[in-house]
Amino acid sequence: MIVYNFLIHFGRYLRLMGQAFSRPERWRMFFKQYVKEMSQLGIDSIGIVLLISFFIGAVICIQIKLNIQSPWMPHWVSGYVTREIMLLEFSSSIMCLILSGKVGSNIASELGTMRTTQQIDALEIMGVNPASFLILPKIVGLLTLIPALVTFSTFSGIIGAYATAYIGHIITPSDLTAGLQHTFTQWFFWMGVIKSLFFAFIISSVSSYYGYTVEGGSIEVGKASTNAVVSCSMLILFSDLFLTQLLS
Repeated sequence: MIVYNFLIHFGRYLRLMGQAFSRPERWRMFFKQYVKEMSQLGIDSIGIVLLISFFIGAVICIQIKLNIQSPWMPHWVSGYVTREIMLLEFSSSIMCLILSGKVGSNIASELGTMRTTQQIDALEIMGVNPASFLILPKIVGLLTLIPALVTFSTFSGIIGAYATAYIGHIITPSDLTAGLQHTFTQWFFWMGVIKSLFFAFIISSVSSYYGYTVEGGSIEVGKASTNAVVSCSMLILFSDLFLTQLLS
């Protein structure tokens, strides 16, 4: 029964994506929606990305310095570990998990409300492809801004680590800088960007599916929003496992 339901939802999802990726009927309206979605989904998320990344970077640096101390271990290890964690996992995977709660619920509730208030039906009556008009700008907008959010997250985490050095005096700035510069691999940054692009597509498309296919009233909109966040989180974790193995 579970497999049967999964196949039904997966088939509907593929069908909806086929409709969403059709050629926009009016490019001017598409770009207008595209800019709007970039502002609503990406730019409005910069604040929470910077805040969380700053404190996570500071906490990682403190934990590594205080709990992994050894006479045999170089002083720059804290900076090195902080950089690797921010680049490889936090700025891409964990940050996208956090954004799935904010952005995913936003998309699902917005489209679910439009469905229950028959706004989507009105677009169909007007001869507009509602899937392409509503979903495609969200997907393209989030895919456009997610590399910037990953970059901001990484730099914010590093600034948080320096805050522990200059304010908390947990580690000297010179040791932290030496750790951040030690055997830097540029591919690690690009690997995080590539993974985040997959995660951005999961968040935007899956949340859009749950919101677009809502049946019922306001209660179902809330359920769809919850299901969208849960499904996005699970898919991000599963895909993170395979993408890490593939890209490493």
